[in-house]
Amino acid sequence: MDKEKTVQELFGALVFSDRVMRERLPKDVYKAVHKTIENGTHLELDVANSVAAAMKEWAIEHGATHFTHWFQPMTGLTAEKHDGFISPEPDGSVIMEFSGKELVKGEPDASSFPSGGLRATFEARGYTAWDPSSPAFIKDRSLYIPTAFCSYGGEALDKKTPLLRSMEALNREAVKVLHLLGLEDVNRVIASVGSEQEYFLVSKDLYKRRKDLLFTGRTLLGAPAPKGQEMEDHYFGVLKPRVSAFMHDLDEELWKLGIPAKTKHNEVAPAQHELAPVYENVNIAVDHNQLTMEVMKKVADKHNYACLLHEKPFEGINGSGKHNNWSVSTNTGINLLKPGKHPAENIPFLTFLIAVIAAVDDCADLLRVSVASAGNDHRLGANEAPPAIVSIFVGDELERVLASIEEGTAFQESGKIMMYSGAEVLPHIAKDNTDRNRTSPFAFTGNKFEFRMPGSSLSVANPNIVLNTAVADALSKIYDTLKDVPKEEIPDKLQALLRDMLIAHKRVLFKGNGYTDEWVEESARRGLDNLKSLPEAMPRWISKKSIDLFTKHGVFSETELISRYEIVLENYAKAIHIESLTLQEMVRKEFTAGLLSYMKVLTEEAAAKKALLPGIDVSLEEQRLVQLSEAAGKMMAMLDALEMDTAAAETETDDLKKATMYQEIILADMESLRAVVDGAEQLIPDEYLPYPVYSRLLFSLR
Repeated sequence: MDKEKTVQELFGALVFSDRVMRERLPKDVYKAVHKTIENGTHLELDVANSVAAAMKEWAIEHGATHFTHWFQPMTGLTAEKHDGFISPEPDGSVIMEFSGKELVKGEPDASSFPSGGLRATFEARGYTAWDPSSPAFIKDRSLYIPTAFCSYGGEALDKKTPLLRSMEALNREAVKVLHLLGLEDVNRVIASVGSEQEYFLVSKDLYKRRKDLLFTGRTLLGAPAPKGQEMEDHYFGVLKPRVSAFMHDLDEELWKLGIPAKTKHNEVAPAQHELAPVYENVNIAVDHNQLTMEVMKKVADKHNYACLLHEKPFEGINGSGKHNNWSVSTNTGINLLKPGKHPAENIPFLTFLIAVIAAVDDCADLLRVSVASAGNDHRLGANEAPPAIVSIFVGDELERVLASIEEGTAFQESGKIMMYSGAEVLPHIAKDNTDRNRTSPFAFTGNKFEFRMPGSSLSVANPNIVLNTAVADALSKIYDTLKDVPKEEIPDKLQALLRDMLIAHKRVLFKGNGYTDEWVEESARRGLDNLKSLPEAMPRWISKKSIDLFTKHGVFSETELISRYEIVLENYAKAIHIESLTLQEMVRKEFTAGLLSYMKVLTEEAAAKKALLPGIDVSLEEQRLVQLSEAAGKMMAMLDALEMDTAAAETETDDLKKATMYQEIILADMESLRAVVDGAEQLIPDEYLPYPVYSRLLFSLR
């Protein structure tokens, strides 16, 4: 940290925040900007010019020389094109200019970004539009302006636009319901999110020697190390000095950008760690999570680390997720998912709780699609991740509250229970009303829901778009049922409606162990989906139910849904195609060379021993040679099969069929080949292997 600056001075130092706007903008301009942010009203050009002038001066004072419209295309990453503030003068000098028009609108080439058929290759024009609700910031001597990205025809080519639409849908439907419940002073409802980010750190020098990590983000080969995570000694363990230094610098860089990074610790797997921020407006939270991933990699590089964000970079140990903690609050300061002291009497809470339950049950398949990726398919359903079956855990007390609603009986509160440790010196602590369930994909955790299925590399825009829209739809159904009911009859009608909704959707509630085979069987009896892979899940995205839902609330058009369906399937096939080619190259060019070199040494060693002592026993060398020779034969046959199957998959023109071929055939081929190579790896000394082994990758952090 800069020695002369406190954390308070450092936080947001590179952000054109509300505080900075209030200090630098004329009062009428500041009010106009706030009106645009809060009500979505049009921003006049003279106001934009005033904001641009203030923003430019502030940015230049902080060393910026360029500006960029920063947007989130459907690659899942971010994009930026930098323009200088300079404008040449006739006398050979330059002035620094930045207009309101340049602030609110950009025109990047849209032809080279994924569009899923929304744009032809020759149709290049696209627009970026300033999002004033997410503050501009300075990074790498450029002023970054968060923007939406759309085509010439107005279709969304990004993740921000549908996210903002889903926020508006949720706000619109939630406010209508709250007014029915008597909360007339509420005029805005905001979804808030805190995204816990898991990641791995490995030595950059070792990382550069692994083609699989360089090209795919995960290890395609690698026998397990003698030690993994079975001792459970890494979780919350003491931070190694270099890792601690990395985390310290990471916090500072994030704080400068106004990102409220709060918690840091070692995760379960060796070399795995986690960062968790404080909750923010979901739009800003999504922007900040994208920034967090970028900054993580940049800071890691300075510390001679590589930061791995793949969902499953190492076989046999935990992968990385991104827990999406979601809640909704009013402009009057009410957290609508906070039970309060008497949850059974908290009507807004119960209404929104049951609306969420209904939304998750109705749209479980869409939530599953929202987190689907080639990487996350390796993680979902494994012992460290929630299963692919979407269910909700609400905890013991809320379960009893819901049971009383269903049965029409009075709820008996149990009150706070004190926890006694048996050591008198320790304080008596009030226990929470329920334990946590770490196997639940969608768990209530006190005043929010934690959606645990997103993968670590995912843009959290996707799940929040679905979640916002699904809850908005559930609320709209509540409103439509009650809107014509006389005011005095609403309490009784609402109680009956909530009971009916609970009965209709309680199948999604589950408090047991989500990792067991018994739950798989039980969920099938309940009629819950178990969509294990992306190709299995994706057709739900363009189902009639999905199209009706998103078009009803103005979040996606049908063509926008279809475009995303095509993009996701295409990216899935491309990801596994790259993995297949990388694995083939690593085995043919690298591993085979190491194997043959070691076999040559064994052969020469056996021959030399026999020449020196003709009767000497060389069975060890012979046995090892036989084992490696058998492995080499299997490898060659499997390589040929993988190569042929990959070529066949590439000729398939139907996106879904191609993705299915990669999932069912190519991944199976890769796993079979890996098993043989990993077995052979355990017979070969490390110095003959062309890449660093798991022991070094996972246990070399200092």
